[in-house]
Amino acid sequence: MEHNEEEKRMDASMADGAADAAPLDPERELARCREELAAESERRLYILAESENLKKRLVKEKEEYFKYATENIVSELLPVLDNLDLALLHGRGNPGCKDLVTGVDMTRKVFVDILSRHGVEEFGAPGEEFNPEHHEAVGMEESPDVAENHVSRVLQKGYRLRGRLLRPAKVMVRQG
Repeated sequence: MEHNEEEKRMDASMADGAADAAPLDPERELARCREELAAESERRLYILAESENLKKRLVKEKEEYFKYATENIVSELLPVLDNLDLALLHGRGNPGCKDLVTGVDMTRKVFVDILSRHGVEEFGAPGEEFNPEHHEAVGMEESPDVAENHVSRVLQKGYRLRGRLLRPAKVMVRQG
């Protein structure tokens, strides 16, 4: 009984379609089906390619995130290194601070080693060629023992995290 009802529905829908359209040409119908199949195949390939591109982009973004996740905290710790450097600079001239200077120097070395293991590197030394991408020129000065357009004095060291600039070195440049 179900079978008869299904046949009646199909016959009715065919009759409706037959009334709306002219008799079907099998060659034309086959060509239309092939075009639709080709269009769907192309759409499927496009969606697949988009999906693969999205996966690659997400993997790359995740790698970048993990690579530079420590950037904010490292940037906030750089003033600690600056203060240790200042303590060393001012304490080295005082013989009464010899033991304190030794302790501060050891602390600084341990701190720099830890940062180094996490991809942080210091830069900025007298004699380096001035590079505006890595150095911030605070001023110019005469310095006979340094080449023109080179760093004559470092006021504050610069730091990079895995090649990315965290902070430029503040320097004086030999004028020429």
